[in-house]
Amino acid sequence: MWILVALPLLVPSSGQAATLEKPTLSLHPPWTTIFKGERVTLRCDGYHPLLLELRPISTLWYLGHALLPSHKKSIEVQTPGVYRCQTRGAPVSDPIHLSVSNDWLILQVPYAAVFEGEPLIMRCRGWYDKVVYKLHYYHDGQAVRYFHSSTNYTVLQARASDSGRYQCSGTMRIPVESAPMFSAKVAVTVQELFRTPELRVLGAQEARGAPHGAVVLRCETRLHPQKRDTPLHFAFYKYSRPVRRFDWGAEYTVPEPEVEELESYWCEASTVTRSVRKRSPWLQLPGRGHLEGAVTTALAPQAAVLAPGNKPLSFRKPPVSRLVPSVTSVPSTTSAGLQFPASRVPTPGPAACALPAPLEQSAGALKPNVDLLLQEMQLLKRLLSRVVLELKEPQGPPELSGTLETPNPHYAESLATTGTAPVGS
Repeated sequence: MWILVALPLLVPSSGQAATLEKPTLSLHPPWTTIFKGERVTLRCDGYHPLLLELRPISTLWYLGHALLPSHKKSIEVQTPGVYRCQTRGAPVSDPIHLSVSNDWLILQVPYAAVFEGEPLIMRCRGWYDKVVYKLHYYHDGQAVRYFHSSTNYTVLQARASDSGRYQCSGTMRIPVESAPMFSAKVAVTVQELFRTPELRVLGAQEARGAPHGAVVLRCETRLHPQKRDTPLHFAFYKYSRPVRRFDWGAEYTVPEPEVEELESYWCEASTVTRSVRKRSPWLQLPGRGHLEGAVTTALAPQAAVLAPGNKPLSFRKPPVSRLVPSVTSVPSTTSAGLQFPASRVPTPGPAACALPAPLEQSAGALKPNVDLLLQEMQLLKRLLSRVVLELKEPQGPPELSGTLETPNPHYAESLATTGTAPVGS
């Protein structure tokens, strides 16, 4: 009787062990690079079997592919390499790569994965905690931050663009201030919290509970396996106008009047704190009232996905051209009284409801007017030059000008005397 009772108790534990998740390996302090001679603590947290198990609880530790002798839940290590742990019946944990440096300066980054929206903290550390002065942090070779002395560099909300290779530099007083020293470069990868959402139309079987003929949209995305418990909010937009603000629901039912017209929708997924927000591409809904035969066999209207930068189309309000005519009227006369031919006067621009003329045609129509204007300007220039020359020349004899009065006789005698005087006198 006791054997029959004990066997059912053991079967669930063995069946549960077959579906166990891998344990979590943590590092304390949480830096993957240490100085030579220092120690860190590794801890393995995983499944704890029931007390009815026949064998005692044990933890297996691996350094590379070698099995370590310890079976405790936590161990202290100082040897560089890749560490993993395993609890009985569970898969092997994710690895932690421990580096040991003998340099004067090291850059320490967290061992755990950093996801979008989370803080990213880096620490530039001098040999055995010596103070680092004139501290610079670099991202992919570019200086991103400067501190007077030892200070951690923090990115409050990490993004995918923060991934890359980081490095730090500074000076130390050993005992006098040294020349600038650089740490080794460390690769940092910011993990994607969730994928870019996609907006799609649900079929008749998926949209259960919706009114007959209604169009139901769903904003779909996928969280990272390590962050699958992270809550997300969803919002829906028609063009740039929100039709439903952030909420827990990932579905939106399009109102019946809007189903009959061509509309474009997109959705946005976000964390509760709005630290990470991602939007979907456009989804074009072909209106049943405008496109005949668009929905023949399908129960829900089909949709076309557009790129986020493409502008959607709408047949609700035809666009009105607001272009200002680029051709202005040219005066028909100049300051010298020169007339333009009547046929050469430009015409006003196109009406607001008409399509604007191409740029090449407008330029071709203006070219003859410009040539004619240049010819008239050259002619005017010649006339002005002639007037200036006449003003500079001395006044001619009175008999050449019939309109001038007869000069004084004394003035004529003085002109004769002056004209017959010898040059030597």
